[in-house]
Amino acid sequence: MSNLRFKAVATASARKAVEVPAPSAKVSDFFGSKVFNRTQMRKYLSKETFKLVLDAIDKGVPLDRDIANHVAAGMRMWAMELGATHYTHWFQPLTEGTAEKHDTFADLDGTGGVIEEFTGKLLAQQEPDASSFPSGGIRNTFEARGYTAWDPSSPAFIVDDTLCIPTIFISYTGEALDNKLPLLKAIQAADKAATAVCKYFNRDVKKVHSYLGWEQEYFLVDEALYAARPDLVLTERTLMGHESSKNQQLDDQYFGSIPSRVSAYMRDLEFECFKLGIPVKTRHNEVAPNQFEVAPIFEPANLAVDHNLLLMSTMKRVAERHFFRVLLHEKPFKGINGSGKHNNWSLGTDTGVNLLGPGKNAAENLQFITFMVNVIVAVYKNNALLKASIASADNAHRLGANEAPPAIISIFLGTTISKVLDDIEKSDASSPIKVVEKTGTRLSLSHIPEILVDNTDRNRTSPFAFTGNRFEFRAGGSSANCASAMTALNTAVAFQLVQFKKDVDALIAKGDKKEDAIFTVLRKLIKESKAIRFDGNGYSDEWKAEAKKRKLDCETCPPLIFDSYLTKQSIKLFVDTDVLTEKELHARNEVKWEIYTKKIQIEARVLGDLALNHIIPVATQYQGVLLDNVFKIKSVFDAAKSKTLASQDLALIEEISERVNIIKSMVDKMVEARKVANKIEGEREKALAYATKIFPFFDEIRYHIDKLELIVDNEMWTLPKYRELLFIR
Repeated sequence: MSNLRFKAVATASARKAVEVPAPSAKVSDFFGSKVFNRTQMRKYLSKETFKLVLDAIDKGVPLDRDIANHVAAGMRMWAMELGATHYTHWFQPLTEGTAEKHDTFADLDGTGGVIEEFTGKLLAQQEPDASSFPSGGIRNTFEARGYTAWDPSSPAFIVDDTLCIPTIFISYTGEALDNKLPLLKAIQAADKAATAVCKYFNRDVKKVHSYLGWEQEYFLVDEALYAARPDLVLTERTLMGHESSKNQQLDDQYFGSIPSRVSAYMRDLEFECFKLGIPVKTRHNEVAPNQFEVAPIFEPANLAVDHNLLLMSTMKRVAERHFFRVLLHEKPFKGINGSGKHNNWSLGTDTGVNLLGPGKNAAENLQFITFMVNVIVAVYKNNALLKASIASADNAHRLGANEAPPAIISIFLGTTISKVLDDIEKSDASSPIKVVEKTGTRLSLSHIPEILVDNTDRNRTSPFAFTGNRFEFRAGGSSANCASAMTALNTAVAFQLVQFKKDVDALIAKGDKKEDAIFTVLRKLIKESKAIRFDGNGYSDEWKAEAKKRKLDCETCPPLIFDSYLTKQSIKLFVDTDVLTEKELHARNEVKWEIYTKKIQIEARVLGDLALNHIIPVATQYQGVLLDNVFKIKSVFDAAKSKTLASQDLALIEEISERVNIIKSMVDKMVEARKVANKIEGEREKALAYATKIFPFFDEIRYHIDKLELIVDNEMWTLPKYRELLFIR
């Protein structure tokens, strides 16, 4: 058994960086070459069709089937010229990932041959055999018809030999079965509500865009070592493993020199991303060993979500070429930082104004503060819902640790913006709003240029931080679909902006001047939402106690956190904005509870299997070696001498027996608890049982396995250790 581990380590150590030739052309020459973007549409579509497609993308004007036929013909011609032979509707079921079914362009021509064909009907709508995707009870097996429908706002792209068409996924009765349709509706709701409020300041504003810039953290592991760890293969996290003597404690990994193998992988990944139109900008080492980050330029939220999902699949595909495996799990290794996906979110108008960026005059600053305060209130009123939007079995391992935001949603504003809000609360409409711009500071070295200092610091302990011209929703998990968080956030902000406008209009109708009315409502909202503002250390126990006093949601159990989707307030929020119906909300929670249960269930099975079939046999084998050594000592030395010489071995023999017995007992109890939980019919109750009755066994079993790892002969231990997994060679 030991040979497998040492062969894996030897293979990992012998890896060389796979050199990918740098493209001879500039990035701008091939960026988006695999995307049916506006440049390609202009080339392959008629002027009239091109204009109508742009109207659909930019203005939401519906496309009729005749136009879809023209688009399909041009899209097929473009795709086939690039070697595509198949097409697929690429959609986002309620599994956090993507799905696709490939069909060939080839069709019978009626004369015994084939012809390549792709019609507007095939482009606009399909009926995939997708009955096995979770629906939360919306669809029964005997009534499982569902449809995918083309989303023109997200361009088609080519992966390998397949034309991929981004689509929504709905049931036969019209309910959303995916993450994209609610996101599109939430973006539309935010656009409508924000545009209406913008009219107070600029009548020319016709549209407000929701922007997203995600930061994707991930781990890389050599594929040979990965294959020798069944827990990584089956769950993407190590269910056992003692900390390495050296991990991240020296802070030498963060922003450090990128290992050559990783650098080669990153270059290859960026090349593939650029061809797919994913505007990746940043790459660097993260805090933990073998942990890295890639981040793009901001994009419209819908496209950014699609690009993040496409990036994650591309990362895995490219990694295999470099003999790596990508780990997107939020906590693959105990004792070091886990991985998140920060969602940098902002709102911008079609006139080029960032609504979350301070202005240059009083009028612009009033608009900035108006949107700033409404976002704060939206987060305050829906802090439990926003936490639910990023909660999962995987992310529960990360939130609250000294590496990620706590499982309490609060907002960091910084001293400058906090003072502005405090001053507004105490002032009147006649006092102009002043927001301090970036200031210059010079060091005592003449050759160092002036440094522009932002008007707000950063707070990495805050789950929702203002960072100068946007909010950074830091609590998201690395494996998650950003659509969930973006849907909740945009919906909450849209709902709040609608209420804000009603309140302001009511005061104007009573005779108040517009600015006076806005100030009156803002002062009320600033005072009302103070509880969500916190600029201190979110990791501290004092903050947890303070958060409870402020009546912020402090729940940490995912199945209970999901309940926030089904409160009267949340249901009204989603229904009034036309983002999700009550039926859809209940269905989605059923899916969330079911997925939570299955993830813990799988981990419990894998942990039990490894404990009984890997750990205990190896430990008892080593115990046998120790017993044999004790027997030999006693046969050679007298009783007094042998007692002294064998004392250490005897102590180890006793410790191994004790830990093996505890592990076996705990695994048996965990199995019995799982049998009981599996008989529970309600998904919520079953998930709660797994969270409270089964999951607690994990750490106790792991504790004793990790202790055995320290004492069992290194050559006998079958699983690659942290010191081998975490340092790329």
